[in-house]
Amino acid sequence: MFESIVCDLLRTKYPLIQGGMAWIADADLASSVSNAGALGVIAAGYAPGEWVRNEIRKAKKQTNQSFGLNIMLLNPNADEIARIAVEEGVKVIITGAGNPGKYIKKWKENDISVLPVVPSVALAKRMERAGVDAVIAEGGEAGGHVGELTTMTLIPQVVDSVNIPVLAAGGIADARGLAAAWMLGAAGFQMGTRFLVACECNVHDNYKKKIITAKDTSTTVTARPTGHPVRVIKNKLARDFQALEKRNASLDEYEELGKGSLYRAVREGNMDLGSIMAGQSAGLVKKEQTCKEIIEEIFSEAEKLIIKKSQRL
Repeated sequence: MFESIVCDLLRTKYPLIQGGMAWIADADLASSVSNAGALGVIAAGYAPGEWVRNEIRKAKKQTNQSFGLNIMLLNPNADEIARIAVEEGVKVIITGAGNPGKYIKKWKENDISVLPVVPSVALAKRMERAGVDAVIAEGGEAGGHVGELTTMTLIPQVVDSVNIPVLAAGGIADARGLAAAWMLGAAGFQMGTRFLVACECNVHDNYKKKIITAKDTSTTVTARPTGHPVRVIKNKLARDFQALEKRNASLDEYEELGKGSLYRAVREGNMDLGSIMAGQSAGLVKKEQTCKEIIEEIFSEAEKLIIKKSQRL
């Protein structure tokens, strides 16, 4: 049922991308997702180029399937990482937090599929004109850096506005969300929060527990005045960010407060002063599973759900 042009584009069995989560989406998670039939992704985040190269090479040893690289274009090492992706033979690149235009020609010359994450119709159109292969339209329900529009409203408007495949992201963590995005016109999907609790995910156990125990109201958006709002699980750090907003703090104060906060959560397990990035779908995630179990369960249940609903009409 979920046969899609996206499968050909990604070289995968399922039209699903694992979200590029900085400090989390490493070679271990990416290769496990790819071995399960979806597209695993290594997240460059703010990492140096040599770390990215090593993770790519590690993933190659752990899977013979396609995997991707997420490049956050705010990374001061973005130029180097863009070059490393070509040198290491990466075949899918997902970009965020910037315009990948200056890299596209080189990537396309090397048979790399380019999929930028977009929060709006305007940016989706701009990326199509730039020559990308598809766009990942991400609603504000997602974890990490987010836009304002919701997935429910964003996806159909982007689908209606471009002639390239649109993948849906933001708030998708189970079969119902995936089926809904499919009906909105998405040709594929990106999912991050659900993979935080995958057995193969190396995030700290405290982080996984926060996801599994999350409720519908457990997340909030911080740092809006910086122009780069971030959705996180509520904690002391989130409250400190909100205090900065109330007193119109400077951008330097935001930067100082956030420095190293994601690492503290992901690697050290600090749930008070760490940035626990997660989407609103965290409230739907109730168990730890392997990547294979997550992927097969979601697609199997989504197919049954669509068939069942269609028979009731």
